[in-house]
Amino acid sequence: MTGIQTKYGTPISRLGFGAMQFGRTADVGNAKEMFETCVAAGINHFDTAYSYNGGASESMLGQILGSNVDDLIIGTKAPNDRPATSGNLYAALDESRKRLGVDGVDIYYLHRFDAETPLEETFSTLAKMQSQGLIRYIGVSNFAAWQIMKAQAVCKAIGTQIDVCQPMYNLVKRQVEVEILPACADQDIAVSPFSPLGGGLLTGKYAKGAEGRLQDDKTYAARYGQPWMHEVARDLATLSQRLGIAATTLAVAWVARHPAVTSALIAGRNVDQLQPSLDAMGLDLSEDSYAEISQLSPKPTPATDRSEET
Repeated sequence: MTGIQTKYGTPISRLGFGAMQFGRTADVGNAKEMFETCVAAGINHFDTAYSYNGGASESMLGQILGSNVDDLIIGTKAPNDRPATSGNLYAALDESRKRLGVDGVDIYYLHRFDAETPLEETFSTLAKMQSQGLIRYIGVSNFAAWQIMKAQAVCKAIGTQIDVCQPMYNLVKRQVEVEILPACADQDIAVSPFSPLGGGLLTGKYAKGAEGRLQDDKTYAARYGQPWMHEVARDLATLSQRLGIAATTLAVAWVARHPAVTSALIAGRNVDQLQPSLDAMGLDLSEDSYAEISQLSPKPTPATDRSEET
């Protein structure tokens, strides 16, 4: 697996922190407290994006990074609302570096696949940024497996490679197990999945009548609205009670346990909400527990669609 590490050579942490809520539901006080709590727990990987909250996420993270940035891994993403041309990528990276207060970023992701801009232009630009010391690792997010492989072929032709992939992955979103995770393992690409809690579904709070993004956000409602997904969340809550471990902790630890996963991203709006996810840093699921959790949701069929071969 790709050895993603800080400038000081410290390996990337088992969990990373996603700052998508910075400047949205988390103010600077809560953001600083979560950052410090994560660092104290051993997390050295922090993720944001140019487009998160109109740039507020990058700016707020930049305010609280402090002087130890060289022993952290900071990832951000190019804009997802414009073509990934050389000019657009350079302009966006310059703005991201200013917001973050850094000379360069450790991981620079394409936030989505751009079918309009030639891959040669996009990845030659990223390779040039690497040679200039503006970025250290090339990442892709929300790419299908065939898109990863197509881009990787371009990268290898120009003497670089995709280093990190950031897909969605959780107990009710397991499609990545079919091709994305095997492709990344084959290509020595680190994997940093987001949304291990399924928009909060797997915390069990909705089964208790709580409200949140699944009611307030049409995107999340569509993504996690199928009845069987809610049944999985209820079953996980039942297992949580039997094991005496929070459902949130189990859900995060399950994602992190997959052998192809390098650094699973957790998030929150304050430390109290974050803590059960953070507790997964110290939870190594046994093979039996991992298998028991895996059986709570349907395993996706293989890419060949030969269900008899699973």
